[in-house]
This record gives sequence, C-alpha cells and structure tokens, in this order.
Amino acid sequence: MGEAADIQGTGPSPARRWLRRTITVAVGAPLLAGLLQAPAASPAAAAEDATGSKTVDVSLDTLTPSAPVDGDTVTVSGTVTNRGKKTVTDATVNLRVGPQMTSRSEIDQVSDRTGFRSDSDPAPLGEAPSIEIPRLGAGLSKEFSLSVPVSELGLDESGVYQLGVSLTGQTSDQRYDRVLGIERTFLPYQPDAAEKKTQVTYLWPLISSAHVSAETGTDDQQTPVFEDDDLAAELRPGGRLDQMVSLGKNLPVTWVIDPDLLASVDAMANGYRVKDGTVHVPGPNQAVAERWLDALEKAIQGHKVVALPFADPDLASLAHRGKDVPGSLGHLQSATSLAAMTVETVLHVQASTDFAWPADGAVDPSIVAVATSAGADKVIARSDSVRDDLSYTPTAARPLGNGSTTAVVSDALLSTAFEGDMVRAENSTLAVQEFLAQSLAITLEQPDKQRSVVVAPQRVPTASQAQTMATALRGLSARRWSEPLDLLAAAAAKPDPDASTTVPGSSRYPKKLRDRELPVQAFRDMKTTRDELDDFRVILTLPDRVVTPFGNAINREMSTSWRGQARAAAVYRNDVLEYLQDLTESVQLVDKSDLTLSGRSATIPVTVHNQLLQGVDHLVLRLTSGNKNRLELNGEGYAELPVKINAGHSQSVKFTATANVNGQVPMTAQLYTEDGTPYGQPMTFNVKVSEITATVMLVIAGGVLLLVLAGVRMYSQRKRVAARNAEADAEAEKAEEAAEAQEAEEAAANGVTEPVTELRDVEADEPEQPSDPTPDTGPESSDPSGTGEKVDR
Repeated sequence: MGEAADIQGTGPSPARRWLRRTITVAVGAPLLAGLLQAPAASPAAAAEDATGSKTVDVSLDTLTPSAPVDGDTVTVSGTVTNRGKKTVTDATVNLRVGPQMTSRSEIDQVSDRTGFRSDSDPAPLGEAPSIEIPRLGAGLSKEFSLSVPVSELGLDESGVYQLGVSLTGQTSDQRYDRVLGIERTFLPYQPDAAEKKTQVTYLWPLISSAHVSAETGTDDQQTPVFEDDDLAAELRPGGRLDQMVSLGKNLPVTWVIDPDLLASVDAMANGYRVKDGTVHVPGPNQAVAERWLDALEKAIQGHKVVALPFADPDLASLAHRGKDVPGSLGHLQSATSLAAMTVETVLHVQASTDFAWPADGAVDPSIVAVATSAGADKVIARSDSVRDDLSYTPTAARPLGNGSTTAVVSDALLSTAFEGDMVRAENSTLAVQEFLAQSLAITLEQPDKQRSVVVAPQRVPTASQAQTMATALRGLSARRWSEPLDLLAAAAAKPDPDASTTVPGSSRYPKKLRDRELPVQAFRDMKTTRDELDDFRVILTLPDRVVTPFGNAINREMSTSWRGQARAAAVYRNDVLEYLQDLTESVQLVDKSDLTLSGRSATIPVTVHNQLLQGVDHLVLRLTSGNKNRLELNGEGYAELPVKINAGHSQSVKFTATANVNGQVPMTAQLYTEDGTPYGQPMTFNVKVSEITATVMLVIAGGVLLLVLAGVRMYSQRKRVAARNAEADAEAEKAEEAAEAQEAEEAAANGVTEPVTELRDVEADEPEQPSDPTPDTGPESSDPSGTGEKVDR
C-alpha cells in the first residue's frame, strides 16, 4: 500500500521519510547490536539479553521486614558490581514492585529468571527513592540501601508480589540508558490474619555421621574408642550441632533425632579415647560434650521428639540392595528397638518411634514395605515422589497403599528451599523470601480451607543453612497466614480426599539417589560380621561387653550418612570385621609338634590359650585320629572334652590314646561351640606309633638275665682270687717268722743281736721283689683298642 500511495502521489514527503529512517536506525541500533551478540538466543532470552541486563550483578543482601504490614518501611540493601569490561556511567538503582503472583508455579518460574524482561518486569517506582551512581568502573562494586514505606509500594491486596532491584545506566560503547542488571525476590503481604491459617510442621533434624568404632577400652566402663575427634568441632560453640540446638530451642519445630548421635556425645561426656595411628589417646573434649547435652536437654522441653532408628539406617539401600541378604532386616529391627531407650536414657524424655524417613523422602513399594517392617506405621515422604495432580497443595497426611500406612508427604519446594550455599548473604535472603512467599501462596490457594503442610529439610544442615532456616521460621512468627503444628498432630490430620494415596513404582525412583545407595556387598559384609559375632558371643562369660559395641557398629554400617562415601563406608566395615576377628583369634589352640608314642597307651595333651580379658566357656575340644585302626581315642576315632578357661590363662586338655599298629597317624584338634559350630581354625600334628610286642619284651628280659649272670660270675671270680692271695700272704708270713726265729737263735748262740735289727729296717725300705703278687688292674692305656676288643663307655 505504501508503494501505491507513492505512485498516487499521496506518500510522505522526502523530508519526513528521512526523519523516519533516522528514528528507525537510532532505535534499531541497540537491538541489532544485541542480536549480533547472541544470534542463537531464544525469544525470551533475547528479550533479557537485548539490553545487556547481565552486565551488572545486583546482590540483595538484606530485606527487612521480610513480611511487611501497613505502617512498616521496607529496607533493601546490597551491592552492585560491574561484571563487564566497560565503565558504567550515569547509573541509577531503582526498586520495582509487582506484579502480584497468582500461583506457586509462577513464583518458582520468577525465581529462575536472571536477566531483565520488559514484558514481565514492572517499571521503577515513581515516588520511591533511588541511588545515583555517576561512574562504576569495570570490576568495581558499590553498596546501596533503599528504604520505602509500605504505603508507597502499591500493594493493593494480600498476596505475593515480585520485588526487584535494578541498575539502569550507560556504557562507554553504548551511550543510551538501559537496564544493565536486575535481581528479583518476593514480598509476601498479608496485613490481616487469614481466617484459615495453614498449619506448618517443620522438622528440626539432629543427625551426624558415624564417629564411634567397635573398639572399647579394657576398663570396667569399656571406654569407647572414636575413629576421629571431628564430632567435637560440631559441638563446640558456633559449630553445626551447637547452632542447631541454640537456634531450635526458640522455634516451633519437631525435633527429629538420630539416637546414635546422643549415644556418641554421651560417651564423650563420660570419657572417651581417639584413634591416633596404632594407639588410642584420651579424648580432650569431654567438657564440650557435657555442655552440648545439657543445652539440648533444656532446648527440647515442651517440644515433640521423634527418634529415628539407631544410626539412621538407609531404608532405600536396605530395600533395593539388602533385604535379600539374610539377616539384613534384623539390623533394622534392632536399631528401632534401641532408639526410644537411648533417647530416654540420655535426654530423659519419651520419643516417638513411629516414623520412618527415607532419604529425600523418595519412596517406592519396596521402601515402604521395609520402612514399616520394624514397627513404624508412618513414612515421611516428599511431594516430588508422591505426586498430587491438583491445582492446590493438599494436606500432608494421607493413607498410603492399602491404608495400613500413613504417609506424611512433605512439601518439596519448602523442604529444599535452604539447600546450597547459605553463607552468602544474598543466597540466604533470597531463600527466606521465597520460602515465605510459597507458604503464603499455599494459604491463598484455598483461603476458606485449612490445610496442613510439612517441611522436611536436608538431614544434615550446615550452620549457615540452619541460621537461614531459623530466619525463615521467625518470619512466620506473626502467624498471620500460618500456625505451627508438631509432626504427631500433622500425621493425625484429616486427609484430603483428593490427595494421592498411590505409592510410585520402582521405575520412578530417582537414578541419582539409587546411584548413591549402599552396594549389596555392604550388606554381605554386615552378615559376615554378625555371623562371627553370634559364634563368638556364645563362648563368653560376659557377652554384653562384646555384643553391645559390635551391634552398634553394625547399625552404623547401614547409616544413611554413608551415601556418596562408598570408600569410607567400606573402610569402616572392614575395620569392624578385622577387630572382631582379632578378638575371636585370642582364643586359640597352641601349635603342637609331632609326637612319638612308645607303648600301647599314652596321654596326648592339647593346649588352649585365652588372651581375652574375660573367661570363656561352653567350648568343646575335639581331637580326631586320622587312622582309627592304628590309634584310637577312648575306643573311637575321636574324643571330645569340655574347655573352660579364665581370662589370660591356658588350659591343657589331655586325651587318652591307645595304639594298635605301628606307624604315623595324622591328628586334628578343633574347637567347637556346644551347638556343634566350629570355632577358629583346626590344628594338625602327627603321632608316630612305635608298639612294644611280647617277643621284644622276652629279648629284653633275656638280655637283662645275661647281664645279671655275668655280674655274678665276675663277683665269684674276684672273690676266689682274693682268697688265694690271702692264703699265700699268710704262708709267706709264717715262713718269714720261722726264718727270723732261726736267725735269732743263731745270733743268741753267737752273742750278736743289734746288726740283725738294723738289717730288717733296711730290707723293709727296699722295693718289692719280683716274687710280689701283681695288682688286679693295670694302668690305663691311651692306645687305641685292638681289633675285637670291647670298650665300656
């Protein structure tokens, strides 16, 4: 038509056409520049990026009050930072309020936006103050603070409003005003109390990871040994668990507690030891634990307390990987029975044990079945698992499956509101405002109908996350659209008839959660440890000293806290099993060398050594012959004798053996419990049988007789020789006396006496004559014996 008009001479003049082209180029230039910078952007993204609205980062660090009423003044403070490479000039920081949010999903969508949207972001408040920033260099920041009365915000009625802070300015390369940065949050506005307030149940979890080993001291108190002293850092003033207690005591919450945490801190308070390499050193933080327990006991007064099964077992892992391993469900039963007793012993309060809480509230039929197998009849699920196809948020409680189980379905958006890094003030502020906005939106969905919602946050909040959660709950303290309700009352609330009661199928279980579960091997390791513990306990005179610490350690092996820590979990399980095996091997058979059995019967001793600090009983030692025909034990192929040994002692068990045939016989000694279960490793040795027959006895007797006869003969011979020698001496003495007498007579006749006497004296000193008898035994010779000669040794 323009062409026709020109032909007809009715079109615009050349001057007007030139002006139109100039305006078009001026307006289109920045748009063209934006398109050239992001040619592949979607229409929505193009609308955001066309003005370069991500050049400046706008951070909202504080917003007070978080839920204003008439007469309040809203103050927003934060920082603007130039993230671009060009200097920003002639900038202005403005507030933008509106529009009102009409649904929870719209709030969720707005929170995901980053850049400026001209089609949805409102214009700056005309009468609100603004901040002028003449110049902001690349990489530089500037703080701001804006305050405006509620009356000037344009809040017409109760609802959730978008609140934005934007920076409008120019850059050195583009000299025209445009939005260079924006941050959005939400302003919940409920000036008057709602007629039907939403009942909000907030779970306040006190859960930690496993810190206590299976080892204990040798003292009567069995001082526990900790794997590390990391728990003390959480308990100290300012630590994570300290913050949870100091913040939670003044909040309308339901405490959800892992009894293992209480047991661990109580153990610290009564004295503990910590592993330091291969030794155990005294734990230095006993006073820290005492202070925390005292503060917790005071904090929970007047609150409901829910006790999870001991060590917070991973129900999904048990359902998907462990239930087919024999005995695994028994661990859950023992953990559940221990829960209430532990809480009452440490905190002196009655705790409910009716609730099961799968990881992230994700459920399927097998998880529900396992969760309720140990006595719990209520499951804390989450709305992103049990989904409701409704235009509003229904009450959390509803029957699940066949109706025997109550599901308490926590709200997914509220429950995940404080995940992530809450150390940064901006993240914390935005999370609080979105939480309050979502809670008000729930009330406004059906203002004439009261509903109950449950918030189940992350199991182990950091200190900053806990502080942010507390700030959000304080924002609800005015109770203009909500009121607190404990978990037990929430579970008993009247269900919404339109709420879903269907358990989602196994295929809908999130893969990212399944990938973090404990493997099947973990449950096999637990079974091995439990089986060895059962075999060990029956022989102990004080079994509780072993059963209790190891039973608790096995429960810790199944903890939800091991998710994503597969290696650390495997190391813990291995340490527990190795320590148990070290104890069982402290009762063992002492190795025995081979024996030689000379005779038809003998006693075979076998020694059992007990290195434990307690006595052992109800053991039987069985000795088995490898060849019954060659060597019998009590007329059989084996024999059994009872074993009972005091602490630190040994016992020698003696078996009577009977030999039948010569030869070597292998023997096996094995300990058994009284029910016939082998205990420990067998010990083997050999017995060499050397039987002594009647013929051998006759030969030996004959040899002895010959020796006796030879001795008698030698004695007789020596006696005869001695008699002959005595007779010869007597005859010689008589002859000598006769000769002397004759000489004396002759001398007397001749009158000579003295010379004869002197001669006798001289003759007495002369050596023996050849006629003297020879000695019985000659001198010993050093020469070698001759051939055939016998030598007595």
